Amino acid sequence: MNPSDVDSIRVTVVEYDPAWPEAFVREARRIADIVGENLVTVFHIGSTSIPGLKAKPIIDMLPVALDIAALDERTREFATIGYEAKGEFGIPGRRYFRKGGRSRTHQIHAFQYDDAWNIARHVAFRDYLRRHDAVRAEYAVLKSDLARRYPEDIGAYCDGKDAFVKRIEREALLWFWKVHKSAGES
Repeated sequence: MNPSDVDSIRVTVVEYDPAWPEAFVREARRIADIVGENLVTVFHIGSTSIPGLKAKPIIDMLPVALDIAALDERTREFATIGYEAKGEFGIPGRRYFRKGGRSRTHQIHAFQYDDAWNIARHVAFRDYLRRHDAVRAEYAVLKSDLARRYPEDIGAYCDGKDAFVKRIEREALLWFWKVHKSAGES
């Protein structure tokens, strides 16, 4: 990953905006138009998907594709709606696209349908924070503190969240599998 790609965004954490879900829906439709039959679904992930959580005002989306490599063939179409394709960008199997330059507005983290680990960890983290007020509040405080400390250093901001995110991700995945376990199965 190129350090200039990481350090180029100003870190601003704001109060939750109830307009974010609709912004996600509008952009997900645009993505669906580009990806077409290759699209399985699009999840709204990240902090803007969690009501009540402070967030960087960037809509994170996780499209699930039948064939992840086919997204590489759509780079020009994504560019026409403002996205820059960054390839895997540090996560094997992912296709990452970003929109808005230094004033980033949207990020796409696309995975192939059979990359269950990466899909589940994002969705579980989101759902866990939606349902656990104390954890959501703890995360909001951490994010606000890090944004104050590192307003010009997105890398330091992300590094500061890393231990918390990994710990909660583990808890969230265990919780997620328990919630989605069918009755009577072992």
